[in-house]
Amino acid sequence: MVPTDSDNNPDKRSRAKPENYLENWIERQSLVESMIPVIGKWHRNNVRILLYGNPLMNLSVIEIMQLHRKVREVEANELSEYETSLVLAAIDKLDVGPCQIDIGILAAGFMFDDKGLNIDEFVHSQIKEVIGAHDPILDSPQDLVLFGFGRIGRLITRLLLEDSGAGETLNLKAVVTRQKSSNDLLKRAELIRKDSVHGRFKGTIRVDEEQNALIMNGNIVKFINAEDPSDVDYSKYGIKDALLIDNTGIVSDEKGLSAHLKNKEIKKVLLTAPVKGGLKNIVYGVNHDDIQDTDKIIGAASCTTNAIVPVLSAIDNEFKIDNGHVETVHAYTNDQNLIDNYHSKNRRGRAAALNMVLTETGAASAVSQVLPNLEGKISANAIRVPTPNVSLAILKLYLEKPSELEKFNEFLKQTAFHSLLKDQIDFSISTENVSSDFVGSKYAAVIDGQSTIIKDRNAVVYVWYDNEFGYCAQLLKVIKKMSGIQYRKLPNFL
Repeated sequence: MVPTDSDNNPDKRSRAKPENYLENWIERQSLVESMIPVIGKWHRNNVRILLYGNPLMNLSVIEIMQLHRKVREVEANELSEYETSLVLAAIDKLDVGPCQIDIGILAAGFMFDDKGLNIDEFVHSQIKEVIGAHDPILDSPQDLVLFGFGRIGRLITRLLLEDSGAGETLNLKAVVTRQKSSNDLLKRAELIRKDSVHGRFKGTIRVDEEQNALIMNGNIVKFINAEDPSDVDYSKYGIKDALLIDNTGIVSDEKGLSAHLKNKEIKKVLLTAPVKGGLKNIVYGVNHDDIQDTDKIIGAASCTTNAIVPVLSAIDNEFKIDNGHVETVHAYTNDQNLIDNYHSKNRRGRAAALNMVLTETGAASAVSQVLPNLEGKISANAIRVPTPNVSLAILKLYLEKPSELEKFNEFLKQTAFHSLLKDQIDFSISTENVSSDFVGSKYAAVIDGQSTIIKDRNAVVYVWYDNEFGYCAQLLKVIKKMSGIQYRKLPNFL
């Protein structure tokens, strides 16, 4: 049922009401309970099921129901579990090969389809290109090595294990760390099991001290103690042709990162930070097609760059940005001091949990690297604030093409739900959102639609981002691209 009330509050929209709310809830809950084993089965067959860009694997019944609710709130299309369960059931009748299928977009498309097809016919018509197409995504799994196991290292581990399926694509083989004590492995196991910000690890971890390994969700991950890349002989661990993810932040230029490539078992390096000296910085969704198989070292830019570049790119394509300023209100990081102490950078030596700390950011120069047409048009600065995670970028832009609030926000919403950037950008209409509401968001950026300001050519856009988890979700996409993993994404309409 299409809402008839234009009020932005979804709870005030007119809609068909069930005769019994509890019975309706229990029925929808039961539908999701039946969907979960189907989602798991297809995941193990390398078919990834999504709902409006959100992977459904490992989500609980309630989390999947909440995603349906979110779509109803923002898209106003009354999508429910009744529709998506029918789409999933139709998929389950088919011989589907490796791909990503968005059952939310399919269900919404069927709701507005005018060809008179039934659900089975409609789903078949939209995913027919992968029916019977069982060519493997990769000839053999891609070996991965993590160099460092800090905030980013542990969170990308969670995402890699969540995405591994039956192990036919990505294979995390080892983690290289500096040994700090005799019980390192036990401590690192506890750090991956529990996280003060992101909660408990979704899975099981077993410590194998004999192999100096952690068995995580059945994956054997060796822990290698080394001080320097040259100290490691990866061949001892059965590692070959590996992609190494350096998340230490110690070196960022070609000379320093090339040290990894001196190990013949390492064929490529991804830095989880901006690279320097003319190397490519990639923001997935915007310039990921710049990655070539011949590239040996790639940088994934910064969390802030990943948050603002997709939004800036979309706005610039539609309205043309004449100039602008980005102010980042950023959660504090390990780079800062907990209490006042010496720091090589200005102000960062002051107590992170007690102060707002004005500091510099490389976001403006990074934007011009990814979006050359904005070179010299964007300035940026940052304020570190006393929260452990989730940041806010305020984009103050002067546009060449004027607009008005309703049309501008509708453009941003359509970008988030129906564009090639829908995996990077989310859109929120809640008037009550605060930073903690975005902990665990896998989007590079979430536009706060209620806060948008526009008057003629002057626009202010507020962009939330989980500077840890959202960034790691972008990293995972770059890892897949560098590994040659490319899923067909269905349906083809946006």
